[in-house]
Parts: sequence; structure tokens; C-alpha cells
Amino acid sequence: MREDPSFQRDDFVRERYSGALPPQEDRPSRAKLFWRRQRQLVRPAIVFLVVMGIAGAGIRLLYDAASEERFAPLRARLVEMEPLPIRHIIINGRSMTSEASIQEALGTSVGHPIFGFSVEAARQRLDELPFIDHATVERHMPDTVIITLVERTPIAVWQDRGHFMLINRAGEEVSDQGLTGKNAQAFLQLPLVVGEGANTAAASVIDALNHEPLVKSQVTALIRVGNRRWNATLKDGTTVMLPEGEEAAAFARLARYQQSMRLLERPVQSIDLRLPDRMVVHQPPQAPVPAPDKAKTDPSSPPPPADGTKQP
Repeated sequence: MREDPSFQRDDFVRERYSGALPPQEDRPSRAKLFWRRQRQLVRPAIVFLVVMGIAGAGIRLLYDAASEERFAPLRARLVEMEPLPIRHIIINGRSMTSEASIQEALGTSVGHPIFGFSVEAARQRLDELPFIDHATVERHMPDTVIITLVERTPIAVWQDRGHFMLINRAGEEVSDQGLTGKNAQAFLQLPLVVGEGANTAAASVIDALNHEPLVKSQVTALIRVGNRRWNATLKDGTTVMLPEGEEAAAFARLARYQQSMRLLERPVQSIDLRLPDRMVVHQPPQAPVPAPDKAKTDPSSPPPPADGTKQP
């Protein structure tokens, strides 16, 4: 039987290249192709869900941190997990309040855990201090606490019906509890305002006086007259009558007169500046000149005896 040469050729090719060519894979099934496509779609979805979970956890953390009641358990867990000690406490806006009272109201100090105190409770305690109007307390990770104060700084001492009290710009009383040392010395330099309604009207006239240091150095008190205008009392007792609502202009005039003629140091009784185009200066009344003794001046009268005996 004769052998077909084409079969021999095919056998030769298969034998020669059988180690060089990989066997041909079968076509993948429809199910395999389907799951391969699903994996390509599922992978971005998984990444999206992970990102949304992280964002949701962050929003939840911020939501809990906004409420002291909700944040307290989380803060306790954070303290147990990692102390994160406070290394810096920064205080802004402090003038009259002592650092010791601020530290006590804060309820923590350097070296303690940054999550170991309540921000809201610290803020409330700071607001209760005598000279503080309001305060903010912030945690700045990883190791800093920042306190910002707005103080009720006194601008004057108000005398009303025999009582003296410190007042701020709004005319509100400022507590003087614990005033010692430098604070007490500073308050002795505050201007004195006197009279009903002087507390609420003091800020504008004191601002005007502060612009004229030559005049301010001579003024000891500002007296409210009729709840509409002011009189200024000088160191030597002189009364300066100021125009209603024009205190700044009147103080500027006084500064010019003081610089040119030393008016505020002269022995006068009062200076009337209520009229814008003139100034009236009242001199103190002159003391009466005593009448000469006639017996001492009469040349005909005999001189008194040397021993002081009475003449017959």
C-alpha cells in the first residue's frame, strides 16, 4: 500500500516544532467571560465604597466632637490608645487676667493628654473669670492648645452715690476681685467719672481725652452734668465746662492754650468752653485787704510801756 506524502510532511512538521509552539488553549466559556467582565466593574465599586466609608467615619468623628456628651466616650478611648501629651499652650488676648487663673480654668497643663480635658467645659470656666467677656479653646493636633480671650478691660472708675466701681467701654461693672500688685497700681491711673449716666457715656469722652496727653495729665475727674454734658476737674481744683457733644474739639483747644500759655496750671476758678467762639476764664475772688490798725498808726498815742504794765 502506498503512503501519502502529505501525511509524512505533516508528521515531520509536528515532530520538528512540537517543543517550540505552545499548545492552543480552548476558547473560554461564556460564564468565565461573564465573571471576568463583572470583576472589572466590581473593582471600582469596591474602591468607591471604601472611600465613602472613610469619609463617613470622618464626618461621624466631627459630629461627635461637636457635642461634648457624644465626644466624651470617644475622647476616653483616644486617651487610652495614645496619650498625645500637650507640649504648647498658647494664650491670645490676655491683659488683665493672670496666667495662673487661666491655667486653673483650663483644667489641664503641659504634659497631660491633649484629649484628657473638655474644651466646652474649659471655655465655660474661662467665661466666668472676672475680666473675660468670652473665650474660645481649640485643640490643634498633635500637641497644641490655643486659648483666645476677649477681656472686659476697665477704662474708668465710676463714682455713683458714694460707691466706686470699675467699668468697661459698655459701662458695665468689671469685677475687682483679686486686684493686687501691678493691676491695682494700673487702676489708680484710670480716670474718675462721676454722676448718674456717666458710666454709659464715659467711653467717648475718655477717647477724646486720650488724644490730648497735655490735657489728660492735668485732669483728675470727669463729672456728668444733667446727663447731657461734662465738666472736667483739674489737679488744682479748676473746673473746665465742656460743650455738649464737642468734647474732642474742646480738649484740642485746651491743649493749644496749655502749650502756648500754660493755662491749665494757672490759679483760676473755672474755664468755660461751652461757646465755640470764645472762652471765659473766671478768676478766684480776691481776698479782702485788712483795714490798718488806727492805734498802731496814730503818732500822738504814747508808746506802750516796756514792762507791759497798763497806763493810767
